[in-house]
Amino acid sequence: MPPLPVATPFSTVIRTASQDLHTEVNNTSFMSDMLGGRLGVEAYARYTEQLWFVYRALEDGAAALAGDPVAGPFLFPELSRVPSLERDLAHLRGPGWQQRATPVPATAAYAARIAEVADTWPAGYVAHHYTRYLGDLSGGQVVRDTAQKTWGFDHKGDGVRFYVFDGIPNPAAFKRSYRALLDALPLDAPEQARVIAESRRAFTFNGALLADLATA
Repeated sequence: MPPLPVATPFSTVIRTASQDLHTEVNNTSFMSDMLGGRLGVEAYARYTEQLWFVYRALEDGAAALAGDPVAGPFLFPELSRVPSLERDLAHLRGPGWQQRATPVPATAAYAARIAEVADTWPAGYVAHHYTRYLGDLSGGQVVRDTAQKTWGFDHKGDGVRFYVFDGIPNPAAFKRSYRALLDALPLDAPEQARVIAESRRAFTFNGALLADLATA
């Protein structure tokens, strides 16, 4: 009897299904110009400010999902980014930055969608959680390195703390564990397809955010 086919892990399926949009976002004019050193530190500060709104939505939503069987296992405290973003923004923007911070329209829509799925659809929340945090642990490190070199921030210091995960000493091992959780999600095929679509939607939101920054 021939061996049964081995199903492709869901973590591989979701990564592959969003790879085109991932590449597209990385190649937006704003991101390319920022990482290429063609924009000043103010552009980096504006980008960091937008991330603050996105991660507040993610981490505010996490509070109600801690006991959820689908989303709960993904809510690692060591991933929390809001405190680091706030420290970075205090360094970049100075006192009272919270009162001056304003989301661009795409950021407001992005944060609203995260809040919506956190309230109504835990698996959809996981799609956004995965898209953001695993990206921070991977390509986000390129942003940190570039920002340090371009604008003279201290190594892993104020200004780039968002990209520093002190509670995750082995990012590669952590990402493997995270992907194993994705593979174990109790989702049937139609729900997997919905989560994949939501992950792609997250990349689309991120691209729109960068497009708004390019024209702001």
